[in-house]
Amino acid sequence: MGLIRHYTDLIVWQKAFDFGCRIFELSRNWPREERYALTDQVRRSARSVSGNICESWAKRRYRAHFISKLTDADGELLESENWLRFARSHGYINQPEFDEHVELAREVGRMLGSMIRNPEPFLLSDDDKQS
Repeated sequence: MGLIRHYTDLIVWQKAFDFGCRIFELSRNWPREERYALTDQVRRSARSVSGNICESWAKRRYRAHFISKLTDADGELLESENWLRFARSHGYINQPEFDEHVELAREVGRMLGSMIRNPEPFLLSDDDKQS
């Protein structure tokens, strides 16, 4: 792991941000009647993944808070996958599009899982907490 000074240096945040951007583009042409339903839901949950990672970075002084926000990010990721399943079921996306986006979500999920299981490298040390 290289030097991480800001949450944007985290590869997991970069991939999660990319996921949110991709979901926005993917859902751009979904039916108008889905605007305030499926489209909004998948966009919000997909964007919340990187947002929760950002919040976890701000809470890295406290192990439990850090893990809690990472867990929230993971939950939003799974919610996004659920909405993608609805989009696939309704024919708004094809199977290759579904597979591509779910694979990126699962990659982010594996990274989040690793951070949740081993948060210590990301937490502030006692010296960092005093400054």
